[in-house]
Amino acid sequence: MIEYIVNHQAEFWLVLGLALLAVEVLTGFVTGVFLFAGLGALASGALMSLTLIPETWTAGVACTGISTGIITALLWRPLKRLQGGRKSQKDNSSDFIGHEFVLESDISATQPGSTLYSGITWKVEVDHKAGVSEIKAGQRVAVTSVDVGRFRVKPV
Repeated sequence: MIEYIVNHQAEFWLVLGLALLAVEVLTGFVTGVFLFAGLGALASGALMSLTLIPETWTAGVACTGISTGIITALLWRPLKRLQGGRKSQKDNSSDFIGHEFVLESDISATQPGSTLYSGITWKVEVDHKAGVSEIKAGQRVAVTSVDVGRFRVKPV
Protein backbone atom coordinates (compact mmCIF):
# COMPACT_ATOMS: atom_id res chain seq x y z
CA MET A 1 0.00 0.00 0.00
CA ILE A 2 2.76 2.46 0.95
CA GLU A 3 4.68 1.52 -2.18
CA TYR A 4 1.60 2.29 -4.26
CA ILE A 5 1.22 5.73 -2.64
CA VAL A 6 4.92 6.50 -3.15
CA ASN A 7 4.66 5.53 -6.83
CA HIS A 8 1.42 7.52 -7.36
CA GLN A 9 2.05 10.79 -5.54
CA ALA A 10 -0.13 12.92 -7.82
CA GLU A 11 -3.15 10.75 -7.12
CA PHE A 12 -2.38 10.77 -3.39
CA TRP A 13 -2.44 14.59 -3.24
CA LEU A 14 -5.63 14.74 -5.32
CA VAL A 15 -7.40 12.23 -3.05
CA LEU A 16 -6.10 14.00 0.07
CA GLY A 17 -7.41 17.31 -1.27
CA LEU A 18 -10.85 15.86 -1.98
CA ALA A 19 -10.92 14.20 1.45
CA LEU A 20 -10.08 17.49 3.18
CA LEU A 21 -12.79 19.30 1.21
CA ALA A 22 -15.27 16.57 2.16
CA VAL A 23 -14.36 16.95 5.83
CA GLU A 24 -14.88 20.72 5.55
CA VAL A 25 -18.32 20.26 4.00
CA LEU A 26 -19.50 17.42 6.23
CA THR A 27 -18.37 18.88 9.56
CA GLY A 28 -19.21 22.51 8.83
CA PHE A 29 -15.79 23.50 10.14
CA VAL A 30 -16.18 27.21 9.43
CA THR A 31 -12.61 28.43 9.86
CA GLY A 32 -11.63 27.31 6.37
CA VAL A 33 -8.56 25.35 7.45
CA PHE A 34 -9.67 22.19 5.67
CA LEU A 35 -10.95 24.21 2.72
CA PHE A 36 -7.65 25.95 2.05
CA ALA A 37 -5.53 22.88 2.80
CA GLY A 38 -7.74 20.78 0.52
CA LEU A 39 -7.41 23.28 -2.31
CA GLY A 40 -3.65 23.38 -1.73
CA ALA A 41 -3.41 19.58 -1.90
CA LEU A 42 -5.51 19.57 -5.09
CA ALA A 43 -3.16 22.15 -6.61
CA SER A 44 -0.15 19.97 -5.71
CA GLY A 45 -1.77 16.91 -7.23
CA ALA A 46 -2.64 18.83 -10.39
CA LEU A 47 0.90 20.21 -10.75
CA MET A 48 2.32 16.70 -10.27
CA SER A 49 -0.10 15.27 -12.83
CA LEU A 50 1.05 17.90 -15.33
CA THR A 51 4.68 16.99 -14.46
CA LEU A 52 5.42 20.60 -13.48
CA ILE A 53 6.83 19.44 -10.15
CA PRO A 54 8.47 16.08 -9.34
CA GLU A 55 6.49 13.31 -7.66
CA THR A 56 8.37 13.33 -4.35
CA TRP A 57 7.24 13.78 -0.78
CA THR A 58 9.36 16.89 -0.35
CA ALA A 59 7.90 18.54 -3.46
CA GLY A 60 4.36 17.50 -2.49
CA VAL A 61 4.54 18.84 1.06
CA ALA A 62 6.30 22.05 -0.01
CA CYS A 63 3.91 22.69 -2.88
CA THR A 64 0.88 21.97 -0.68
CA GLY A 65 2.10 24.42 1.96
CA ILE A 66 2.96 27.16 -0.50
CA SER A 67 -0.20 26.75 -2.57
CA THR A 68 -2.32 26.69 0.60
CA GLY A 69 -0.80 30.03 1.61
CA ILE A 70 -1.31 31.55 -1.84
CA ILE A 71 -4.91 30.29 -2.11
CA THR A 72 -5.68 31.57 1.38
CA ALA A 73 -4.29 35.00 0.52
CA LEU A 74 -6.29 35.15 -2.71
CA LEU A 75 -9.60 33.88 -1.36
CA TRP A 76 -9.69 35.33 2.17
CA ARG A 77 -11.27 38.71 1.35
CA PRO A 78 -13.84 37.46 -1.19
CA LEU A 79 -14.96 34.70 1.18
CA LYS A 80 -15.09 37.15 4.08
CA ARG A 81 -17.34 39.41 2.01
CA LEU A 82 -19.63 36.46 1.24
CA GLN A 83 -20.12 35.90 4.96
CA GLY A 84 -21.88 39.25 5.15
CA GLY A 85 -19.63 41.60 7.07
CA ARG A 86 -22.41 44.19 7.18
CA LYS A 87 -24.61 44.60 10.22
CA SER A 88 -27.73 42.51 10.20
CA GLN A 89 -31.10 44.17 10.46
CA LYS A 90 -32.81 43.84 13.81
CA ASP A 91 -35.25 40.96 13.60
CA ASN A 92 -38.45 41.86 15.33
CA SER A 93 -40.37 38.87 14.06
CA SER A 94 -42.30 37.20 16.80
CA ASP A 95 -45.55 35.39 17.45
CA PHE A 96 -46.52 38.39 19.59
CA ILE A 97 -46.61 40.77 16.62
CA GLY A 98 -50.22 41.43 15.76
CA HIS A 99 -51.44 40.46 19.25
CA GLU A 100 -54.23 42.82 20.25
CA PHE A 101 -55.24 43.90 23.74
CA VAL A 102 -56.89 46.79 25.58
CA LEU A 103 -54.62 49.32 27.30
CA GLU A 104 -54.93 49.50 31.07
CA SER A 105 -53.39 52.98 31.35
CA ASP A 106 -52.56 55.97 29.17
CA ILE A 107 -49.25 55.74 27.34
CA SER A 108 -47.26 58.33 25.43
CA ALA A 109 -43.89 58.68 23.77
CA THR A 110 -42.43 59.77 27.12
CA GLN A 111 -44.59 57.71 29.50
CA PRO A 112 -44.76 53.94 28.90
CA GLY A 113 -47.36 51.72 30.48
CA SER A 114 -47.50 48.05 31.33
CA THR A 115 -49.66 45.01 30.75
CA LEU A 116 -49.76 41.50 32.16
CA TYR A 117 -49.61 38.87 29.44
CA SER A 118 -48.75 35.18 29.74
CA GLY A 119 -47.63 35.63 33.33
CA ILE A 120 -45.18 38.41 32.46
CA THR A 121 -45.52 42.12 33.07
CA TRP A 122 -44.60 43.76 29.77
CA LYS A 123 -43.59 47.39 29.37
CA VAL A 124 -45.87 48.96 26.72
CA GLU A 125 -44.59 51.82 24.55
CA VAL A 126 -46.05 53.76 21.65
CA ASP A 127 -44.46 52.70 18.36
CA HIS A 128 -42.87 55.81 16.85
CA LYS A 129 -44.04 54.62 13.40
CA ALA A 130 -47.68 54.61 14.56
CA GLY A 131 -48.10 58.31 13.83
CA VAL A 132 -49.49 59.08 17.29
CA SER A 133 -47.74 60.34 20.37
CA GLU A 134 -50.26 59.13 22.94
CA ILE A 135 -52.84 56.36 23.33
CA LYS A 136 -55.58 56.52 25.99
CA ALA A 137 -56.50 53.78 28.46
CA GLY A 138 -59.27 51.47 27.28
CA GLN A 139 -58.24 51.72 23.63
CA ARG A 140 -57.51 48.55 21.67
CA VAL A 141 -53.89 48.31 20.45
CA ALA A 142 -51.83 45.86 18.39
CA VAL A 143 -48.23 44.86 19.02
CA THR A 144 -45.91 46.04 16.20
CA SER A 145 -42.54 44.96 17.61
CA VAL A 146 -41.16 43.08 20.59
CA ASP A 147 -37.98 43.45 22.62
CA VAL A 148 -37.09 41.74 25.88
CA GLY A 149 -39.95 42.59 28.24
CA ARG A 150 -41.25 45.36 25.94
CA PHE A 151 -44.17 45.68 23.52
CA ARG A 152 -44.34 48.54 21.05
CA VAL A 153 -47.93 49.12 20.03
CA LYS A 154 -50.16 51.13 17.71
CA PRO A 155 -53.90 51.81 17.95
CA VAL A 156 -56.22 49.43 16.10
